[in-house]
Amino acid sequence: MRRRAPDFRRPSRRRLSDWIWWLLGLFLAGGLLLFVLHHHHHDRSGPRMKEKGQKVEQITDQNFNLTQELLSSTSYARQLADQITLSKAYIVIAKEHGNLQLAWELSSQIRNCHRLLSQAAVRRKSISLDEAHPVITRLAHLIYKAHDLHYDISTTITTLKSHAQALEERAHSATAQSAEFGRLAAESLPRSLHCLNIRLIEDWFRNQEPRKAAETQTKSLRLVDTNLYHFCIFSDNVLATSVVVNSTVSNADYPRQLVFHIVTDAVNYRAMTSWFVGNDYKGCTIEVQSIEEFGWLNASYSPLLKQLSSPETQPNYFTGASEEKKVRNPKFVLLLNHLRFYIPEIYPLLERIVFLDDDVVVQKDLTQLFSLDLHGNVNGAVETCLESYHRFYKFLNFSNPLISSKFDPQACGWAFGVNVFDLIAWKKADITARYHYWLEQNANCTLWKTGTVPVGLLTFYGMVEPLDRRWHVPGLGYDLDIDERLMQSAAVVHFSGNMKPWLKLAISKYKHLWTRYIDFKHPYIRDCLVHGN
Repeated sequence: MRRRAPDFRRPSRRRLSDWIWWLLGLFLAGGLLLFVLHHHHHDRSGPRMKEKGQKVEQITDQNFNLTQELLSSTSYARQLADQITLSKAYIVIAKEHGNLQLAWELSSQIRNCHRLLSQAAVRRKSISLDEAHPVITRLAHLIYKAHDLHYDISTTITTLKSHAQALEERAHSATAQSAEFGRLAAESLPRSLHCLNIRLIEDWFRNQEPRKAAETQTKSLRLVDTNLYHFCIFSDNVLATSVVVNSTVSNADYPRQLVFHIVTDAVNYRAMTSWFVGNDYKGCTIEVQSIEEFGWLNASYSPLLKQLSSPETQPNYFTGASEEKKVRNPKFVLLLNHLRFYIPEIYPLLERIVFLDDDVVVQKDLTQLFSLDLHGNVNGAVETCLESYHRFYKFLNFSNPLISSKFDPQACGWAFGVNVFDLIAWKKADITARYHYWLEQNANCTLWKTGTVPVGLLTFYGMVEPLDRRWHVPGLGYDLDIDERLMQSAAVVHFSGNMKPWLKLAISKYKHLWTRYIDFKHPYIRDCLVHGN
C-alpha cells in the first residue's frame, strides 16, 4: 500500500507525544518547586526547634539541685561525697602511722572529687558515669589499700575519738584563755585613765583649794539630810564615777536635791577629790571618802578582812582565775566591791539610799526610786529571771546540804548595779550579820567560788522587792543583741561584763551612751583621752 505524502498524514500521534513531554516537564517543574519550598521550610523551622530544645534544657538546668544529688542514694555525687568522708578519716590515720605516701594519694584524689563536684555545680548538670567512674575507681583502690594496712573501722573510731577529745580540750583551753585575757583587760587601768589620775594628783599637791573644799564638804549638813536624794558609788575609777554622777544630774528634775556619797581607796582619793571639787555638777552635793577612814572596818569585825589576812584562806582570793582578782591594788578593790554590804555602817543617819555601780549610765530621773513601796523588803532590784544562767543554781553549790536545804535552785536572781536599800529595814533584819555568816561558812570556797553576786543572793534572800525591768538594763558589756527599744526606755543601762566603755574592747554600738556624758572640752580629758590614745 502506498504511503501518504507527509502533508496529508494524520497528526494524532505527534500531538499525543507532545502532551506527554509537556506533562513530564510540568511534573519536573512542580517537583523542583516542591523541593525548593520544602528545603526552605526546613531551614526556617530548624532553628525554632533548636531554640525550643534549648528552652527545655534550661528548665531542666534550673531544677538541678546539688544538695539533692548529694542526698540521693543512687547519684554519683553521693558516692563521691561518701568516699571523700571515708578518705579524710584514713588520711588522719595514715599520717599517724607515718604512711605519708598513702595520705598524699588520698588527698590528691579528694581534690579530684571536689573538682568534679564543683564542675557539676557550675554547669548545673548531674555527674555522669563516664566522669565518675575513673575517680571512684581510683579512690576505691586507695580505700582497699588502707583496709589492707589494717585501718579497720575500730581503729578509725578510736583515732577520731581521740582527735575529737583533743580538739574539745583545745577549745576549752582557748575559751578559758580568752576569758582570762578579757578579765585582765577589763581590770587593767588604761593609759588614758592613768594620765588623768596623774594630772589630778598634781593639782592636789600644787593647789590648796581641793583640800580645803574637801574639808568643807565633809561638814555639810546636806550629807545627812533625809529629805534629799542620796546615792552611793564605790569606785577607784575617776572617769567612770564622773559619768555616773553627770548622767544622773543631767536627767534629774531637781539636781540640787541630789547627794552623792563616793568611796574610793587611798591611791585614788586625791585624784577623785580633785576632780569633783574642780567641777560643778549643777549644784548637787558630792562627798568623797577613802576606805582608810573607816576604822571599824577591820579583821576583827569583817570576815572578809580576816580571810584576806589568813595564809590559809588568802589564796582563795588572789590565786587562780578569780573574777574579783584585780591587777591594781587587789585588796582595796576587793573591799570596794564588798562595801555594799556595809552601807548602814557607812551612813548610819540615812534612811534610804540608791546604790549605783561605776559602770552604769543614767538616762532618766531616778528620784522616783525613793518613793517606791518596798513592802517591808530591804533591797529593791531588777530580777534576771529571763536569763536562765541567773538562777540560783548557776551561782551556788547545791551539792552542799547547807545550800540545798535552805534555797530553791530555780529561784530567780537579781542584779547589782541599781539597788534601792531601805536602811531602816536593813538594820531591823540585821542584813550585815547575815552577810558575815555566809562569808564564814564559805571560808574554803565550798558554797561558791568568788564574787559578790552569790553572797548577795544568800544575804538578801527573801528580802528583795522586784522592780520594773525598765529601771535597770544590764549586759552592755557582753551582750551584742540587746533590744534597742528596751535600752531607750531604760532608766539606767549597765555595762556589766568585761567590755567596759572606757576600754578599747568596748562594744562600739553602745559606747556612745557612755561617752556623751564626758566633757571632751576639759583640758585634762582632751590631753589624756583624746590626744593620749
